Amino acid sequence: MTRPLVTAIVVAHDGGRWLGETLRALAGQSRRPERVAGVDNGSRDGSADLLAQTLGASNVLALSRSASFGDAVAEVLDKLPPCGQNEWLWLLHDDCAPDRRALEALLTAAEQDPKAAVLGPKLRDWLDRRRLLELGVTVGLTGRRDTGLEPREFDQGQHDGTREVLSVSTAGMLVRRDVWERLGGLDPLFPLFRDDLDLCWRVRNAGHRVLAVTSAVAWHAEAAARRRRRITVSGDHPRRLDRRNAMFVIMANLPFRVMLWALIRNLAGSALRTLLFLVGKQPANALDEMVALGSILVHPFRLLKARRARRDGRKKGFIRIKRLLTPPGGAYRRLADMVQSFLAGEGPVDSAGRHHHHSAAEDDEESTPADTGAVKGFLRRPGVVLMLALTVISLAAERSLLGGDRLGGGALVPVTGGAGDLWRFYTEGFHDIGLGSTDWAPPYVALLALASTPALGKTWLAVSVLLLGSVPLAGASAYLATRHVIPAVPARAWAAGTYALLPVATGAIASGRLGTAVVFVLVPVYAALGATLLSGERRRARRAAWALGLLLAVGTAFVPLVYPLFAVLGVLAAVAYGGVRRGVVTSMVIALAVPVALLLPWLAGLVTDPGRILLEAGLHDPALVEAGLAPESLLALSPGGPGLPPFWVTAGLVVTALAALLMRRQRMIVAIGWGITLYGVLAAILVGRIEVEGARAWPGVPLAFAGTGLLVLVGLTAHRLAELRAGGGLRKLGATLVVAAAVSTPILAAGYWVAYGVRGPLTGDAPEVLPVLATWSTRHGERTLLIKGDAFTVLHGRTPLIGEAELPVASEGRTKVAVAARGLVGGRGGTDAATLAQHGIAMVAVAAPVPPRLARSLDSQPSLQRMSLSEAGGLWRLVEPVTRVPARPADVLHTPWLWTQGALALLVLALAMPGRRASGAVEGVEVPVPVGAR
Repeated sequence: MTRPLVTAIVVAHDGGRWLGETLRALAGQSRRPERVAGVDNGSRDGSADLLAQTLGASNVLALSRSASFGDAVAEVLDKLPPCGQNEWLWLLHDDCAPDRRALEALLTAAEQDPKAAVLGPKLRDWLDRRRLLELGVTVGLTGRRDTGLEPREFDQGQHDGTREVLSVSTAGMLVRRDVWERLGGLDPLFPLFRDDLDLCWRVRNAGHRVLAVTSAVAWHAEAAARRRRRITVSGDHPRRLDRRNAMFVIMANLPFRVMLWALIRNLAGSALRTLLFLVGKQPANALDEMVALGSILVHPFRLLKARRARRDGRKKGFIRIKRLLTPPGGAYRRLADMVQSFLAGEGPVDSAGRHHHHSAAEDDEESTPADTGAVKGFLRRPGVVLMLALTVISLAAERSLLGGDRLGGGALVPVTGGAGDLWRFYTEGFHDIGLGSTDWAPPYVALLALASTPALGKTWLAVSVLLLGSVPLAGASAYLATRHVIPAVPARAWAAGTYALLPVATGAIASGRLGTAVVFVLVPVYAALGATLLSGERRRARRAAWALGLLLAVGTAFVPLVYPLFAVLGVLAAVAYGGVRRGVVTSMVIALAVPVALLLPWLAGLVTDPGRILLEAGLHDPALVEAGLAPESLLALSPGGPGLPPFWVTAGLVVTALAALLMRRQRMIVAIGWGITLYGVLAAILVGRIEVEGARAWPGVPLAFAGTGLLVLVGLTAHRLAELRAGGGLRKLGATLVVAAAVSTPILAAGYWVAYGVRGPLTGDAPEVLPVLATWSTRHGERTLLIKGDAFTVLHGRTPLIGEAELPVASEGRTKVAVAARGLVGGRGGTDAATLAQHGIAMVAVAAPVPPRLARSLDSQPSLQRMSLSEAGGLWRLVEPVTRVPARPADVLHTPWLWTQGALALLVLALAMPGRRASGAVEGVEVPVPVGAR
């Protein structure tokens, strides 16, 4: 075989800062090329002069600034005739400096594999010479680059060895000249980005091989991809150009059937990325994504022409290429990483032309060691361990509620229906239930419907997760919310676990208080967002304000008392910080205005009936509230009612918080923590003394605020205990006792809850509210009067959905029905049955146990006919003709406001979402824009 002849071609475009080193590296090669040519694409920084001085003016061509890399190479080959049968072209960018043995290693690999037509070196970073950039490149069906490397991966020889790849970069590429000329070189359709991928794909379709040679090394600055110089070869934005070329190369080179699947993948993927970019406040990126796809779809003939030019060997070559493409799992992982980076506040970045996207964020103290398996490392994280432990504790304590047919009891209406039923109830203008109503449905119904939709429409599943899973959810939210507040991981884990097991949580579950359970999960998030609003950087604080307003609206929908409780704290904080930090008042106004805007007009109804502010989602049952809370219950943060632990379970937390008062340092933290605690306790005392609809309100939510204040102050002062223990003597003894008291609280709370279980009216086998016979007999729209004890309700042929029992009823109609019902119960007779029939009531049901006196009274009524009487309850039918309840016209603004409400919610969500964080400036980066010569 004849000695290979090498023609090196160096292309420059405003690359003077790198060109000198590149030329010195070329001159210092252990195996020098036979010919060297330089091309300058209209440089304005002296690159042309540097090329002429080093290579000689006769060996340098000058082209316009709009010339591409492929144009420059083609121009050189037009001027230089072939110098032999075994000629190779070595392509160098002005920002690519090869190692002194790079060319020698490439030629050696080419000699060992006669089928190799394109070879590329191992590329490392220009600035950080140990960091790997590329060892060959592959793509998925969406055109996304995949180097197979981890972000910021260092070269330690772990990838060494010549291997076959789909593509190599033109930076340092060695290619046979005869193959280059037979295939037409780089396609002019790709003046920048992905021209190397297209060339290598065509080379492989022609039956040749593409190799990555790791013994050959080059350092690449990626000046165009990193936008370190201005690009003049194209007027398009580099991100848009890269995305367009990526999809075009894929669709031009794939077989027809695979290309159709790739087109579908790109349509769906681009739509999702556009949505993420918009939500992440990157409209320019979203525009680039859609315009890139649109530029291909609106020019189908250009794609057909490209496919026609590549049809030779396409099917046969794809058999070998398929195994080199990114596997489907890798593409989904990339999408998951994109969503994860978006949720982490880095924005859904997928930079055009970049080999990696690396977050500049520092590693968290909980980051898993590099050699630990992903699942094993994830399970070792303190937050995950905490949530798993709380989940196990909850399952053990709630054992009596699991596996039942229907969750219900206490404040929770037996859960029936699906997401569609809840959506219908929330959006309809006239509610054909009870006595009929045109009032607005409680907004938490829409939130439950939204939560039930991804749960395959299973409302019972959404309610079970929110109520029965409130303890682990609260632990997770407290742990994550205090990440930047309590730096010590053990203290944070203790605070989160203790918070999750407070009596408020176990009492809410036992009583079926879904509203309190949801708010209990949200309170730590309120605290974290409030802290960010008051102390964060201005843009971050403004996003926190929108997020706080949105979550405050969620909490207020379930428990209206949340809004005034937070509003008082918010106004005080705005007054305290308004004169110190600019924008705090505006941010607080946003946080407090969002719930009002989102919850109108339902919220206006609470203003006209202020007592309802103290109620929450679900039934208001006097049996669920203690008549008077003892002082020790308030001190132990126990709101009273069924399912609560004794005082001594949470006494350790109070002792620990009192010990914090003795510390001389951090007095401001202790004062703020105790201030919030006392505020919550005083609010609980006030709420617990007010009667609403014949029963006192439950002070669970105010005590959740109080518990949050206590736990944050203890967590923030926990590090002082280590200092006291180190002091020895009585200080050490006192610190040890305080630690023991603190640790005892979650241990005793968990142990007591598991040992005694859920003791309350909540059950997993809630009976049907209506007898089956009543349901069947009223299938044409008739109502049933259900009597339970001294209370009654009117039902429409089925067990009510969540939220239906809370609809306001017209006072006149309800009064008439109430008088008639009492008349029937008392045996008065007269026109009581006719009154019920006029309001659409055809059946009278009595919940078990049925008092004998009541049964005799109803049997004595000539207008009632008994249908059944047993231990399960009694049922009587009215013999009077029943008048159907007429449908009343809904408010004309009902539907338009629903659409407006949805649009407002989406707008607030978009404003609350994390945008892309400003990354630190990269050394040498200029105003963004790409290059003609990469």
